[in-house]
Amino acid sequence: MYIIIGLGNPTAQYEGTRHNVGFDVIDRLGEKYNIAVDTKKHKAYIGKGMIDGQKVILVKPQTYMNLSGESVRELVDYYKVDAEEEVLVIYDDISLDVGQLRIRKKGSAGGHNGIKNIIAHLGTQVFPRIKVGVGEKPKNYDLADYVLGHFSKAERAQMEEGYDRATEAVRLILAGEIDAAMNQYNKKQTTV
Repeated sequence: MYIIIGLGNPTAQYEGTRHNVGFDVIDRLGEKYNIAVDTKKHKAYIGKGMIDGQKVILVKPQTYMNLSGESVRELVDYYKVDAEEEVLVIYDDISLDVGQLRIRKKGSAGGHNGIKNIIAHLGTQVFPRIKVGVGEKPKNYDLADYVLGHFSKAERAQMEEGYDRATEAVRLILAGEIDAAMNQYNKKQTTV
C-alpha cells in the first residue's frame, strides 16, 4: 500500500494558492482514478482506492502546513507502512520554475516547513517526494505572502500541465520506477 500525501493548508482561503499545490495534485489523482478524498481521519481528508493495481490512500492533511507531520505520523503508524518505501509526499517548491517537477528519493527540508515537520515526526528524511515548482519569490516580497498568493492566468495554465506530469510521475513511482520518473521529469520542461 502507498500513502500519497499532498501538502497544503485547509479552508477555502488557501485554495489555489502556491502553497496548496500538493492538495491540487491529490485532487487531480482523485479525479483521474475515481478516488473520493472525503473521509476525515488521522487529522486529514483521506481517500482509499487503486492506481494501476496498487492500493493507495490519498491524503490532504488538515493540520495546516507547518504541522503536516502530525497527520503523516498517525497514518504511518495506523497503516503500518514503511515511510521510506510506501510514503510519497507532494509539495510546492519556490526554487523551481512554475509547473516544473523535481523528484527525489530523500533529502532535507530545504527550508520547507511542512517537510521539516514531517522529517521531525518520522525521524528520517528518506522518503520519496515530488516537488512542484511555483516559481521564485520576487525580490522584496515576503515569502509567506508569496506562497499564500495565487497564480496568474498564464501560470495557472503551466501548473495544470505540471499537475498532469505529477500524476504521471506518481504512476511511475507506484510501479517501482522512481529512477525512470526522475529521468523523465527532473529535466526542465519546455513550454510550447
